Amino acid sequence: MSTVLAIDPGNTESGWTLIDATTCKPLRFGKTPNVELRRMLLDGMADDYLTADHIVIEMIASYGMSVGADVFETCVWIGRFVESARHFDGSGRVFPQLIKRHPVKMHHCHSARAKDSNITQALVDRFAPDATNHGKGTKAQPGWFYGFAKDVWQAYALAVYAADTRALAESGAPF
Repeated sequence: MSTVLAIDPGNTESGWTLIDATTCKPLRFGKTPNVELRRMLLDGMADDYLTADHIVIEMIASYGMSVGADVFETCVWIGRFVESARHFDGSGRVFPQLIKRHPVKMHHCHSARAKDSNITQALVDRFAPDATNHGKGTKAQPGWFYGFAKDVWQAYALAVYAADTRALAESGAPF
Protein backbone atom coordinates (compact mmCIF):
# COMPACT_ATOMS: atom_id res chain seq x y z
CA MET A 1 0.00 0.00 0.00
CA SER A 2 1.36 3.39 -1.01
CA THR A 3 0.68 6.28 1.39
CA VAL A 4 0.66 10.08 1.31
CA LEU A 5 1.22 12.29 4.35
CA ALA A 6 -0.03 15.86 3.92
CA ILE A 7 0.48 18.79 6.29
CA ASP A 8 -1.48 22.05 6.32
CA PRO A 9 0.92 24.15 8.41
CA GLY A 10 -0.01 26.89 10.83
CA ASN A 11 2.02 29.17 13.07
CA THR A 12 1.26 27.18 16.26
CA GLU A 13 -0.78 24.13 15.19
CA SER A 14 -1.01 22.19 11.94
CA GLY A 15 -3.55 19.88 10.37
CA TRP A 16 -2.25 16.64 8.90
CA THR A 17 -3.55 13.47 7.34
CA LEU A 18 -2.06 10.17 6.24
CA ILE A 19 -4.01 8.47 3.43
CA ASP A 20 -3.89 5.34 1.31
CA ALA A 21 -2.71 6.74 -2.04
CA THR A 22 -4.85 4.33 -4.06
CA THR A 23 -8.22 4.63 -2.29
CA CYS A 24 -7.62 8.03 -0.61
CA LYS A 25 -8.99 6.48 2.60
CA PRO A 26 -7.83 8.46 5.67
CA LEU A 27 -5.59 6.26 7.83
CA ARG A 28 -4.58 8.78 10.52
CA PHE A 29 -5.19 12.48 10.96
CA GLY A 30 -5.18 15.29 13.47
CA LYS A 31 -4.62 18.90 14.36
CA THR A 32 -1.51 18.98 16.46
CA PRO A 33 0.71 21.63 18.06
CA ASN A 34 3.69 22.19 15.78
CA VAL A 35 6.29 21.17 18.36
CA GLU A 36 4.48 17.86 18.87
CA LEU A 37 3.95 17.28 15.13
CA ARG A 38 7.64 17.83 14.50
CA ARG A 39 8.44 15.29 17.21
CA MET A 40 5.90 12.89 15.67
CA LEU A 41 7.59 13.26 12.28
CA LEU A 42 11.00 12.52 13.75
CA ASP A 43 9.78 9.66 15.96
CA GLY A 44 7.15 8.46 13.51
CA MET A 45 9.72 7.70 10.90
CA ALA A 46 11.28 5.28 13.39
CA ASP A 47 8.08 3.52 14.52
CA ASP A 48 6.05 3.79 11.27
CA TYR A 49 3.29 5.94 12.84
CA LEU A 50 3.71 8.69 10.24
CA THR A 51 5.91 6.94 7.71
CA ALA A 52 4.72 7.68 4.19
CA ASP A 53 5.85 6.98 0.66
CA HIS A 54 5.08 10.56 -0.35
CA ILE A 55 5.06 13.65 1.85
CA VAL A 56 3.46 16.94 0.82
CA ILE A 57 3.37 20.20 2.75
CA GLU A 58 1.28 23.21 1.80
CA MET A 59 3.53 26.14 0.90
CA ILE A 60 2.79 29.81 1.46
CA ALA A 61 2.20 31.82 -1.73
CA SER A 62 2.61 35.55 -2.16
CA TYR A 63 -0.38 37.49 -3.45
CA GLY A 64 1.23 40.93 -3.18
CA MET A 65 -0.52 41.80 0.07
CA SER A 66 1.23 42.65 3.32
CA VAL A 67 1.29 39.84 5.86
CA GLY A 68 1.74 39.62 9.59
CA ALA A 69 4.08 37.77 11.91
CA ASP A 70 1.86 34.66 11.87
CA VAL A 71 2.63 34.06 8.18
CA PHE A 72 6.38 34.34 8.75
CA GLU A 73 6.16 31.99 11.74
CA THR A 74 4.28 29.52 9.54
CA CYS A 75 7.09 29.75 6.96
CA VAL A 76 9.62 28.87 9.66
CA TRP A 77 7.52 25.84 10.63
CA ILE A 78 7.30 24.72 7.01
CA GLY A 79 11.10 24.59 6.93
CA ARG A 80 11.22 22.68 10.20
CA PHE A 81 8.67 20.16 8.92
CA VAL A 82 10.63 19.67 5.68
CA GLU A 83 13.80 18.93 7.63
CA SER A 84 11.98 16.63 10.06
CA ALA A 85 10.11 14.71 7.37
CA ARG A 86 13.12 13.73 5.29
CA HIS A 87 13.68 10.03 5.68
CA PHE A 88 15.20 7.02 4.03
CA ASP A 89 13.17 4.27 2.43
CA GLY A 90 14.28 1.19 0.53
CA SER A 91 14.84 3.09 -2.72
CA GLY A 92 16.74 6.10 -1.44
CA ARG A 93 16.11 9.45 0.13
CA VAL A 94 12.55 10.82 0.05
CA PHE A 95 12.05 14.59 0.20
CA PRO A 96 8.79 16.33 1.06
CA GLN A 97 7.15 18.18 -1.81
CA LEU A 98 5.93 21.75 -1.25
CA ILE A 99 2.60 22.49 -2.95
CA LYS A 100 0.86 25.86 -3.07
CA ARG A 101 -2.88 26.14 -2.47
CA HIS A 102 -3.87 27.26 -5.98
CA PRO A 103 -3.44 23.89 -7.74
CA VAL A 104 -5.34 22.15 -4.93
CA LYS A 105 -8.29 24.54 -5.40
CA MET A 106 -8.22 24.04 -9.16
CA HIS A 107 -8.04 20.26 -8.81
CA HIS A 108 -11.02 19.92 -6.50
CA CYS A 109 -13.22 22.88 -7.50
CA HIS A 110 -11.95 24.00 -10.94
CA SER A 111 -11.87 27.56 -9.61
CA ALA A 112 -9.12 29.71 -8.13
CA ARG A 113 -11.80 31.51 -6.11
CA ALA A 114 -12.78 28.38 -4.18
CA LYS A 115 -12.97 28.73 -0.40
CA ASP A 116 -12.37 26.07 2.23
CA SER A 117 -16.09 25.29 2.35
CA ASN A 118 -16.15 24.68 -1.43
CA ILE A 119 -13.22 22.28 -1.18
CA THR A 120 -14.86 20.46 1.74
CA GLN A 121 -18.07 20.06 -0.26
CA ALA A 122 -16.16 18.77 -3.29
CA LEU A 123 -14.50 16.13 -1.10
CA VAL A 124 -17.84 15.11 0.43
CA ASP A 125 -19.39 14.88 -3.05
CA ARG A 126 -16.57 12.61 -4.18
CA PHE A 127 -16.05 10.33 -1.18
CA ALA A 128 -19.33 10.39 0.77
CA PRO A 129 -22.03 11.59 -1.66
CA ASP A 130 -25.03 10.02 0.05
CA ALA A 131 -23.83 10.29 3.64
CA THR A 132 -25.31 12.62 6.21
CA ASN A 133 -23.38 15.14 8.30
CA HIS A 134 -20.78 15.84 5.56
CA GLY A 135 -19.76 12.19 5.55
CA LYS A 136 -18.70 12.29 9.19
CA GLY A 137 -21.37 9.89 10.41
CA THR A 138 -21.77 9.27 14.13
CA LYS A 139 -19.76 7.60 16.86
CA ALA A 140 -21.92 4.49 16.46
CA GLN A 141 -21.65 4.59 12.66
CA PRO A 142 -18.51 6.52 11.67
CA GLY A 143 -18.44 7.87 8.14
CA TRP A 144 -15.53 8.38 5.74
CA PHE A 145 -14.71 11.72 7.38
CA TYR A 146 -15.45 10.81 11.01
CA GLY A 147 -13.40 13.07 13.31
CA PHE A 148 -12.42 15.63 10.67
CA ALA A 149 -12.14 19.30 11.67
CA LYS A 150 -11.29 22.44 9.68
CA ASP A 151 -7.53 22.09 9.22
CA VAL A 152 -7.75 18.33 8.72
CA TRP A 153 -10.09 18.88 5.74
CA GLN A 154 -7.48 21.08 4.06
CA ALA A 155 -4.66 18.63 4.76
CA TYR A 156 -6.86 15.86 3.33
CA ALA A 157 -7.56 17.95 0.20
CA LEU A 158 -3.80 18.35 -0.24
CA ALA A 159 -3.22 14.61 0.23
CA VAL A 160 -5.92 13.68 -2.30
CA TYR A 161 -4.49 16.19 -4.79
CA ALA A 162 -1.05 14.62 -4.36
CA ALA A 163 -2.42 11.08 -4.73
CA ASP A 164 -4.48 11.98 -7.80
CA THR A 165 -1.74 13.89 -9.61
CA ARG A 166 0.86 11.23 -8.78
CA ALA A 167 -1.45 8.57 -10.22
CA LEU A 168 -1.88 10.65 -13.39
CA ALA A 169 1.86 11.17 -13.70
CA GLU A 170 2.56 7.46 -13.25
CA SER A 171 -0.09 6.50 -15.82
CA GLY A 172 1.49 8.76 -18.43
CA ALA A 173 -1.78 10.65 -18.92
CA PRO A 174 -1.43 14.35 -19.75
CA PHE A 175 -2.25 16.72 -16.90
